Amino acid sequence: METFINIFNILIGVAFTVFFGYQFFYMAVGLIKKPKICEARQQYRYGIVIAARNEANVIGKLINSVHSQNYPQELIDIFVVADNCTDDTAAVARAAGATVYERYNRNNIGKGYALDFLFKNIMKDKKDEKIDAFIFFDADNLLDGNFIYEINKVFDMGYEISTSYRNSKNYSTNWISAGYSLWFLRENRFLNRARMALRTSCSVSGTGFLVSKKIIHENGGWPYNTLTEDIEFSVDSVIKQRVIGYAEKAVLYDEQPYEFRKSCKQRLRWAKGPYQVFFTYGFHLFKAIFRKKGFAAYDLMMSILPVGILLSIIATVVNAVSLLYSFFSPAAIAADLTPVALTSLLFALLNGYLSFWLIGFLTTVSEWKKIYCSASEKLLYTFTLPIFMASYIPIAFAALFKKVQWSHIEHKVSKTVEEVVRK
Repeated sequence: METFINIFNILIGVAFTVFFGYQFFYMAVGLIKKPKICEARQQYRYGIVIAARNEANVIGKLINSVHSQNYPQELIDIFVVADNCTDDTAAVARAAGATVYERYNRNNIGKGYALDFLFKNIMKDKKDEKIDAFIFFDADNLLDGNFIYEINKVFDMGYEISTSYRNSKNYSTNWISAGYSLWFLRENRFLNRARMALRTSCSVSGTGFLVSKKIIHENGGWPYNTLTEDIEFSVDSVIKQRVIGYAEKAVLYDEQPYEFRKSCKQRLRWAKGPYQVFFTYGFHLFKAIFRKKGFAAYDLMMSILPVGILLSIIATVVNAVSLLYSFFSPAAIAADLTPVALTSLLFALLNGYLSFWLIGFLTTVSEWKKIYCSASEKLLYTFTLPIFMASYIPIAFAALFKKVQWSHIEHKVSKTVEEVVRK
């Protein structure tokens, strides 16, 4: 029994290393190497696209931050789809200077459907004739004044798709909002920064990303309708050998959930969506691993498959069962295996906790000046990050069996960029 436990835990450690060892290399690259971004040779025209549902409380602040960009306003067009709204979202957006299309469809619900409706109307009305690329935002976002100026550099470098630096409007609300925020900051620093420096492909994450008009027209709109249409788009792009860039200095701020029930509801969708994407694109993504420059496909495969969560579940369950066996089996009692089983279980749990704490600590230290809360809160939330991530395990497991539908998350944090960074 003791030999089995030891060998099992060694194999779990080996599996984690085989699947995710490259991310430790990414972390080293993210700490020491900065992507080279060249000054743009020209200024392109952009269409800002915003999908909004009952966002009258926050959408005006986003549009105002677009109007405040250090970029020629004549090269910016703002488009909003007010999707199944029952409030004044459309009126607020129009008053702020956006072109608004209102959509009412209770059958096809989700951001992907709303974006497809918006693009089809933009193309039908020929409002994109002079536009070079579109930049996607959620209604709760706020933009740093140089956002478009910075992402324009990456577009000018030849990247037809690029993502940006995702920061938080409400980092310090509580351990839940901090958990989201810290994980996105980790993605900025230790995934996308490293990918951009190594010239592999980054990944689109929710909001703040650019797509060339050429790709939108090739797709005939936005044909991505899974629960995580951003991941679906990233997978489809990598399969088609499109490289996604990263504009590190293009900073946006978005609101993170801070109520546990709403957080679980959102993360259930985020867990279910990758399963949908894998069942649809998994075979083609797997084949792409073996093409030239196929590592981006492997990297993305590890992002959408719950390998880490499944290994964690298996490790915890096997060690827990071993501990129970040591309590009740006469042979195990005679061999005094309880201390071994207990030590093994505690080691597995402690190892998981310390791994996420270290990730959170390194992210916090490296991004210290970009986290807008007190020093004590910054340090405190490195210790709560592992708890936040552990709460993902039952959610991801439930998503395997539960039917999940798109649901609206209400946004209440109405701030300006100045109010966010002042804290």
